[in-house]
Amino acid sequence: MAGSSDGASRWIEASSRLSSSRHSLGSARQAPQLAFFVLGKFLRLLSVYALFKFLSARNGTESIVVFTFVCSLVSGALFFIFQRPWHGRPLTTSQIYLTALNGGVLALALLLWGKSLQACGPVRTVLAEYTGAMLGAASTLVLGRGGHKWKKGGGLAAMLVAFYVLFRGWTIASLSPFSAGSSDSDEQGRVGLGPISMSIAAGTLFALRRIVARRVSIKATMKKRLHSITVAAATCFLFPFAMLQLSLGQETSPTTEAHGSPAWAYMSTIVFGMVAGFYVDNYAEERLHILATSSEHLLVTSVLLIVLELVIYQMDFSLVGFLICSSLLGFGIYESTSSEKLPSEIVSSTPPM
Repeated sequence: MAGSSDGASRWIEASSRLSSSRHSLGSARQAPQLAFFVLGKFLRLLSVYALFKFLSARNGTESIVVFTFVCSLVSGALFFIFQRPWHGRPLTTSQIYLTALNGGVLALALLLWGKSLQACGPVRTVLAEYTGAMLGAASTLVLGRGGHKWKKGGGLAAMLVAFYVLFRGWTIASLSPFSAGSSDSDEQGRVGLGPISMSIAAGTLFALRRIVARRVSIKATMKKRLHSITVAAATCFLFPFAMLQLSLGQETSPTTEAHGSPAWAYMSTIVFGMVAGFYVDNYAEERLHILATSSEHLLVTSVLLIVLELVIYQMDFSLVGFLICSSLLGFGIYESTSSEKLPSEIVSSTPPM
């Protein structure tokens, strides 16, 4: 009896060592993938700051419509070269209709995002992209899907507070109550209801685009093919408005700031922002199971924003206010989604189309 108990204990110890070694091996294998994800997110955020510097140097004379159309046109051509959507399984009529509709959603989201960046700055615009998580928590709370309603309600309340203090200017040193030189009467950096609405609407439309893309196809290869068609459809939606803007003419002003040149703004937005950004987020979702509206995704984004604001660009940035906003937002996202099933798990348990 004693020998059998010793053997059982040795078997349990060996199995625990084996499981821990497998976990460490999996973590070691994921380290390069996580580094690739962080590098991709850094380049994408770098393109956001390059575009913001370019728009600020132009003093509002650069047309967001024309800029978005050109970037969408070139990135759509690159997606067609990479994905070749005419190859493979033919698309159904419903897939074509939903993809074209998704192109309209993407076009409107890009326009609102550009306007928001011009008016609100990079930090508030980037954090507003997580509005989809707040709306997802609100929908699950209202529709009553699943349990843990108190956790979801608390998470939703935390996200609402986070966005309130964000747009009150707590991340800006001259407006933050935690900065010595702040003043409530200082209106520099404050935004009105219009830019706030555009930021929230852009984040909502980006989330809606991802939902429609998942509904159309759950296969990774098909999603990439459909995304190339979505960008092409967005370009078609933007074409008449861009041509109208060009026919009306626009004033130009010289740019003197660093990174304010049109070439750097266009190239970084197309390559890092639209093309590489899509592949990086798709890679993180498939390999690392990090969703675009998850708390892990927000953590990486927050750390990179701190580096860009404080170290590289040295903006008017309040670290304490930003940490409060990002912590509240991350806590809200975690509490609202921790009890939900991950989309990657749903995909793996869904039969192929």
